[in-house]
Amino acid sequence: MPDALPDTFTHRTLRHLGKRVFRLGLAANYGIDEAGIRSAFDRGVNYVFFTSRGAIARPLRDALQRDRDNIVVAAGPMVGYFGGSVRRSAERKLKKLGVDYLDIFQLMWLGVGSAWTDSTLTELRHLKESGKVRALGVSIHDRVRAGRLAADSPLDLLMIRYNAAHPGAERDIFPHLTHRQPHVVAYTATSWRKLLTRPRNWTGPVATAGHCYRFCLSSPHVDLCLTGPATTAQLDENLAALNSGPLSPTDDAWMREFGAAVHG
Repeated sequence: MPDALPDTFTHRTLRHLGKRVFRLGLAANYGIDEAGIRSAFDRGVNYVFFTSRGAIARPLRDALQRDRDNIVVAAGPMVGYFGGSVRRSAERKLKKLGVDYLDIFQLMWLGVGSAWTDSTLTELRHLKESGKVRALGVSIHDRVRAGRLAADSPLDLLMIRYNAAHPGAERDIFPHLTHRQPHVVAYTATSWRKLLTRPRNWTGPVATAGHCYRFCLSSPHVDLCLTGPATTAQLDENLAALNSGPLSPTDDAWMREFGAAVHG
């Protein structure tokens, strides 16, 4: 096999999958239409967080038929308390997309919408061993628990909240990645758009969505960040921002100060 291309600010190879991804992944459940989703694929976006909401299913099926080897699909059960529901969710998504495997299958919102039990863990392992999924993950709000799972679990990926207003992963999760090196996907880069609004008593500049994504991707511990554009124009703006590269030390310090003001 040829040597993997080196990681850059815009692209990274996911070791557990052996696939190279553009570092902005698409969550299509915030309003973007089919034309916008197809535009994202045409422009190199190839990591998709797949849910039943939004207009993603048809353009994603088409993209998978054209280029399955270069598309990464992450999905999971919206409710995952029992092994049976985990298995059935995976099988439904495989059928809906017309594929033989999902790249990443993850328990969603662990501790709230899903449970880490012998039953769910057994089913996750079975899905991976059978080849129906290639990697296992969770999305999780509890940073301390995420740190423990990063250090000791069969997980290949953690999907976590990380942004300038909530940088606690730098303390609670990132130090625990060294041994096993699970992948990290950041979401809520704009803190549900709070980072795009001037906080009370703040007199300096206000962040753009591009600043927020660049903050996340400037961390060496973050493999990619999800973006959930409502329109193609928002998608264009977010993609263009990555051309500016990582934040400078000065801009990083400003974003952290601004994020602290937003957090209050």
